[in-house]
Amino acid sequence: MIVDKALHGRVALVTGASRGIGRAIAVALGARGAKVIINYASREDAAREAATEVEAAGGQAVIAGFDVANSSAVTDAIKEHGSLDIVVNNAGVAINGLLMRFSDEQWQKVMMTNLAGAFHCTRAAATFVMKAKDAGRIINITSVVGEMGNGGQAAYAASKAGLIGLTMSTARELSSRGVTCNAIAPGFIETDMTAKELPEAARAKLIEQIPLGRIGRASDVGDAVAFLAGPEAGYITGQVWRVNGGMLM
Repeated sequence: MIVDKALHGRVALVTGASRGIGRAIAVALGARGAKVIINYASREDAAREAATEVEAAGGQAVIAGFDVANSSAVTDAIKEHGSLDIVVNNAGVAINGLLMRFSDEQWQKVMMTNLAGAFHCTRAAATFVMKAKDAGRIINITSVVGEMGNGGQAAYAASKAGLIGLTMSTARELSSRGVTCNAIAPGFIETDMTAKELPEAARAKLIEQIPLGRIGRASDVGDAVAFLAGPEAGYITGQVWRVNGGMLM
């Protein structure tokens, strides 16, 4: 974990930050001195635990419960907090199933959370981020399957591929104001939503496909976000960083 105070005085919103990758991102930003707004949809208890971890790492934390799929709720929550320098669009759901059997409701749920949610937050936060004292940062968490696809994950892959397009367009639109926008594409990471539920045989087969020979840690993603949010990344925009152990090159 990067530990310094390069983000002291800066305010970061991390969506879906109560657990997993989102929590690791919040902690990594806190370790660099940021005040982190920890968004959650339903698990207030987990969000409070995440806030405690952020503060233990050296940052400040507040929690904010709202559904990123609800445009008006997003706008109200962001206006309430006012100052905002960094936005990390991490909230996501994965509903797996063969596309021939996938329902409209399942498709809509995935798209509204993973893609529309990032759009809602970016649009609502843009005015504040453009006014950031130092250059603003927008970081979208996509996925390796957004670039390579995966059987049984048509909706998830499509939503994450859409995030890449949103990243590129946002980078072009906001660059004149010094705002950078990048995406991070994790591979398989140890979280409740992905690798932890794998049977041992499937885990071993998966590791065989990863050149670095291990499943990723949530902190691997958190550290990448902390770097992109910091002053060292001021000349990086419109990029997709692959944090996948070499699974896709």
